Amino acid sequence: MNGKPLLDPAVLARLGGLKLRVRAITEGVLAGLHRSPHHGQSVEFAEHREYSPGDELRHLDWKAWGKFDRYYVKRYEQETNLRAHLVVDASGSMGFRGREDRLTKLEYASALAASMTWLLVRQQDAAGLILANDKVLRAIPARAAASHVGNVVEALEQATAGGPTRLGAALDWLVENSRRRATVAIFTDLLDADPDLMKRIAQLSKRKHEVTLFHVLDPAELEFPYDDPTLFTSMEDERVVEATGRDVRRGYLEELGRWLDEVRRATAEADVDYVLCRTDSPLDEVLLPFLARRARHAA
Repeated sequence: MNGKPLLDPAVLARLGGLKLRVRAITEGVLAGLHRSPHHGQSVEFAEHREYSPGDELRHLDWKAWGKFDRYYVKRYEQETNLRAHLVVDASGSMGFRGREDRLTKLEYASALAASMTWLLVRQQDAAGLILANDKVLRAIPARAAASHVGNVVEALEQATAGGPTRLGAALDWLVENSRRRATVAIFTDLLDADPDLMKRIAQLSKRKHEVTLFHVLDPAELEFPYDDPTLFTSMEDERVVEATGRDVRRGYLEELGRWLDEVRRATAEADVDYVLCRTDSPLDEVLLPFLARRARHAA
């Protein structure tokens, strides 16, 4: 691999499929971890049932006996340390890459989400996936079984970028299907026409979810390395703009700076962790801080 780091995106771009990328990424991340944070399983109350001879007396519900004059025992179910819902934007704009030797934004986000799933399940935490553009394309409930990782990786590997961005559908799905406190990781370029998207993301935090927004952008979007007359075509609709790069670069970068500042301000006010992810940055620079934050929350 020419001496390049294992997690170098240029190296990952040459790997044949997402499974190979995940293997390389997770091996590199595990090598960078001093230890895997694991605090043991907890249990959660599930339901009552009538006492039967042989049941453990410590599970008797004395309040229920006083109310119904019958013996009931509490049943419990094993629950993992954490539930994580990973939302991946699969809209048309996520198919962009500034250079052929780079991952697309969707490939980069998928590599992050798949690797995160593997690492979470390895710690006996549950992870689920929501793929969306202007609607929910695929929803995989959170599970902690090792076999579950393959379902998530396969869904991400089959994902193609297309359609307009409307992440509101995915956020609505989360509100309806995640009543319990959870970690929510959102991977998107935020090129969403919904002016209230950040408010909707903030609502997840208000519902006590721990939300991290991974803002995935290509270096070309951040640096605008265009000089000559260039035809810019939208990846989500029919819009086309012809411009000379050097003439519009300054205005573009100023507007980009204002937008990024607004996103950072909105996430800070909403108590949402914000991570700007350049698709030319090593993925361990994203995953290791996330795992460290998760370990602090779980402690």
